[in-house]
Amino acid sequence: MAGQLPAVTRRGMLGIFAATVVAAAPTASNAFGFLRGAGDIRRIRMYNGRTGESLDTIYWIEGEYIPEALQDVNRFTRDWRTNEMIQFDARTLDILAASHRLMDVTEPYMLLSGYRSPKTNAMLRARSGGVARNSLHMTGKAADVRLKSRSVSQMARAAEACSSGGVGRYSGSNFVHMDCGPVRHWGA
Repeated sequence: MAGQLPAVTRRGMLGIFAATVVAAAPTASNAFGFLRGAGDIRRIRMYNGRTGESLDTIYWIEGEYIPEALQDVNRFTRDWRTNEMIQFDARTLDILAASHRLMDVTEPYMLLSGYRSPKTNAMLRARSGGVARNSLHMTGKAADVRLKSRSVSQMARAAEACSSGGVGRYSGSNFVHMDCGPVRHWGA
């Protein structure tokens, strides 16, 4: 009908907010201090070189996770070998987002590993000594990520500043493991 404005959807509003708010987001030494602040908007940007998929989504606005965005995250972080997915733990997503903001980068993370099915984890464990038998990847609580513009050390220091989970440095393979398990650090 002429003169009628199109309906505004929640997803459309998210796009508008993303263009203006993320560029002005503050950097702070205590990541979760500002992630819990009023007017909070949380965004995650990643790509997966194995699947060719990209994810750029605002998943939290003012105290609420956005279910549609979390479903997108679940699909994106699925086990690409088996195509199985699980509910990815939003606490790990928060650590990833907070670390990204602390590093003050616009480059998306390269996701190397998100959810791993028990079958995939067993296969990787047989090939490498660095894969835990009860890996938090199998419960959707961990991610292995890389940034071209930041070193493993820089990424790990940002994640450790969150004081909110496990941080593993894998300098030889050029990635950092972040999870929402107990606070601990390993690797060089």
